[in-house]
Order: sequence, then structure tokens, then C-alpha cells
Amino acid sequence: MTPAQHPGEGARAMAPVRSSLNAARRARELEALPGEVVDVLVVGLGATGAGVAMDAASRGLSVAAIDAHDLAFGTSRWSSKLIHGGLRYLASGQVDVAHESAVERGVLMARTAPHLVRALPFVMPLTPLVSRSQAALVRAGLQAGDALRLGARTPRSVLPGPRRLSSVETLRLAPGLRTYGLRGGLLSWDGQLADDARLVTAIARTAAAHGARILTRVRALELDGTGAQVRDELTGSEFTIRARSVVNAAGVWAGGLVDGVRLRPSRGTHLVVRAEALGGLGTGLHIPIPGETNRFVLVIPQGDGRVYVGLTDEPADGPIPDVPEPTPAEIGFLLDILDSALDVPVRRADVLGAFAGLRPLLDDAHGSTADISRKHAVLTSPDGIVTIVGGKLTTYRRMAEDAVDAVLAAKGLGAGASRTARIPLVGAARPDALARLDAPRRLVQRYGTEAPLLAAMAREDASLLEPVFAGSAVLGAELAWAVRHEGALDASDLLDRRTRLGLVPADRAAALPAAEAALRPADITSFTR
Repeated sequence: MTPAQHPGEGARAMAPVRSSLNAARRARELEALPGEVVDVLVVGLGATGAGVAMDAASRGLSVAAIDAHDLAFGTSRWSSKLIHGGLRYLASGQVDVAHESAVERGVLMARTAPHLVRALPFVMPLTPLVSRSQAALVRAGLQAGDALRLGARTPRSVLPGPRRLSSVETLRLAPGLRTYGLRGGLLSWDGQLADDARLVTAIARTAAAHGARILTRVRALELDGTGAQVRDELTGSEFTIRARSVVNAAGVWAGGLVDGVRLRPSRGTHLVVRAEALGGLGTGLHIPIPGETNRFVLVIPQGDGRVYVGLTDEPADGPIPDVPEPTPAEIGFLLDILDSALDVPVRRADVLGAFAGLRPLLDDAHGSTADISRKHAVLTSPDGIVTIVGGKLTTYRRMAEDAVDAVLAAKGLGAGASRTARIPLVGAARPDALARLDAPRRLVQRYGTEAPLLAAMAREDASLLEPVFAGSAVLGAELAWAVRHEGALDASDLLDRRTRLGLVPADRAAALPAAEAALRPADITSFTR
């Protein structure tokens, strides 16, 4: 039984010490590391790198995992916040990728992270721009996707099946749609993440609970098969981490660390708009892109007054930036497709923010990045570094498993088979158990069984019950929790990854004073010893 299952106790008594990440733990583990040789060194702490750390540590291997920035700093925080069942890959003939996606979606929704992933309905409106033959093709695809769900053994209680909607039903779910020529809609379901960066944080903390050292702000300067020369970005000190094996999980930056890894990143852009601009949307939307048979713009309600609209798939040539920027052309493209289905157009003034992410696709000489397979690849360099690239957020666990299996095969390390398909992430519990927790629903959806800990902490300090700024759903307790237990070291960690307030620049500016207050040394020290 974990501490989070005792909501009647005080917050300090319940603190999840084994999984807690904070400045004090980082300092202790960094100080001890130069004198040791770890079994596995992981470079990169996105979903895949954190997954590798968790997989290896849960098999009993000693692990150090480093990132030059923060948890989920790169591609993992710029997704559509969806756990896909692989329908698009099935349509393009990648049956193995589609099946893998459906299986991993079921693992997350039913076993390892039901607190973070829920079923989200999507409607594809049958507008005059959607021919009857295209509608029939999509409907057949949705039935095939339901067969994938069945093959993955995901029950209908977790993910309902697709069906045809009348025009009345379609407009009830999406009142903002244009009524002229509307023939109804096609309803389907997929998995939606409460937040992708929160998933990465949960994976990293679960790895830490199994003994992995999760070390942010540690940059790999040079890699070889026996470890890495690294720099502590907070102090500037350089040292060597010695390891029996090295996994390069640096995503779009992986090619800069290991020779011979050729990537062709593509940029996916999303808009953040006010929910009211879309006329009271009660479901997600799939809006077909004219001239494309299998590409859609996704409209995804977030439950906090925001809606994400995405996404594009454009080649990202040149140097890899730390934070990709959407282009005006991409923003205009998304608004144009959105307006093709809506009664009232969404103006640029309705766009609260925009974000872009780079997919770490393996270069396979295709003409378009949209045609490059999303299947992941495990590559082993001549000096034994294992690089994991490609794939997608949904299949991070399987990618991590394959990477660790490659390490074991190459290095002969003694460890059993992967256990991660059966290990709940921090905060996970069955939906019925989550429903009984004594905590606000929003906190339960983001923190699972730890939600009562945040509520209890706020009861001990009434100021933590206050929103971080007027009108925000984020509480001061969430910032304090992120500093004490989720490894947040500065304001950008708090605003851009732990809470995602930074997706809207105005919200980020309004929340900055609260973030700086949560990072005050006196407050941190009493909870991170």
C-alpha cells in the first residue's frame, strides 16, 4: 500500500519519498555518481528516455538518466495530448505499427495510467466537402480501428465503439458546426492524456521509485560505449559518468550525439483557442483536409476552457532549436481548415497561443515527412551505444522495452524480461478507486491517488488553495507539489511543463509571481530534506 492510499493522514506524513524528485535529491545523487559505475546510462528524459530508465530500473539494473534541460523538455510536451489507437497507420498499410499502438493504448488506459488517460469522443462532420465515398471509406476505417481495439483486448467499458450520427446528434455534440449541407457525422473514440508532460513526470518518478537517478540540467558533452562526459548546467562543473551500457534517447537531438544516426524531423503545429470561439464544443472533431484521403485536422477540447487545434506535418530542415516555433503559414492553414466546417470563423484574435513540436523520424528517403513510417528503430553503434528513435508518444513503453532488450543482448547484463506493462505509474488506480478519492476532480485527473495529498497540503496552508492568478484553474498547491516532489527547479519547469500555463503567454506572465514564490529557498528546504 502506498502513502497516497491514506488520505486521512497529514500531508508530510504521506509524502511519497521514494518517488519524490527535488533539488536536494538531485544534489545527493549527483555527488555520489562520479564514484560509481552504473549498469545503464540514459541520455534524454522525454517519454522514451524516462521509459528506458523505468524499464531498466524495474528489472533490477542500476540506472542514471540525464537531460540537458528538464523532464519532457523536447517533443514529448508538444504532442496533441492523445494516446492513439493506430488507425492512421492501419490506413497506410502499417498493420504492425497500428496493432502496437492499439495494444499500448490499452495498457495505458486500463493498467498503467488510467488516471491520466481517458476516452475522448471524436466526431467527423459529414459536410459537403466530404464525399459519400470518402465517408464510406472513413466509416470502414473506424470499424477496422474497433477491430484493433478488440485485438488489443481493450474492453468497451474503457473505449466505446464507433457509430453513425444523425445531423441532430452531430449538432448536439458540436453546436458550432455549419448546418448547411450537414449529413450527420461519424463518432469514434480514442485516448486523451490529461497532459503529455505530466505523463513523462509520472514515468520518471516511477523510475525513481525503482532506484533510477533522474538528473535534469545535466548535459551530455560526449558519449561512448563506456559512459559520458557531462556538465552540470547549474554549476558548470564537468565530470564523467561511467556506465556498462549507454542508451541515446535524445529524440531529435540523437543524431548530434552518435555518428551515423540520420533523422529527418517533421514539425507539427497546434493552436490554442478559447472553447467559446468554437460554440460550446462537447467532443473532439476530425476535420478532413481537402485533397487528402487520410489526413485530418484535430480539434481537441481540454476541459479547462481551452481547445487545441492541430496538426501540421512539415519538414523541419536546418539546426534543431530548443523550442520550435510555429510559422504564420501553418497557423493560417489550421484556421482555414477549421473554418471549412464551422458556422462562425475562428479569427486570429481568438488564438491564445500556438506551439510546435519536432517528431524524431528516421530518414528513410521518402519524399514527404508525412509518408515516413512512425515505426521506431533501435540502432547500435560500433562502440555499443544503443540509440532509440522514431515511434510516437503512445508507444513509448514498447520503445523503452526494445531499447533495454538491445542493451542486454549487446552487453550481457543479467536481468529478466520487461515488467512495465504491469507496473502502474505513480498515482495510478482503477477508475472506481479514483472516483472515491476525497479531492477535487481536476486534481484527481492530473495526480490520481496523490490528489488527496495536494488537497491535504493545501488545508495545512490556506494560501495554497488559491489559484495562481485570478481565473486560473491551477492552484498554488500544484506549484508547491511540483517543487517538492516532481523535480521542478525553476519557473520554466513549473509553468511550461508541470502545469502548462506557459502555452498561453498571457497566463504565463500572470502566473510568474506565484511560480517564483513557490521556489523560495525557505519554502523548498523544509520539504526536500
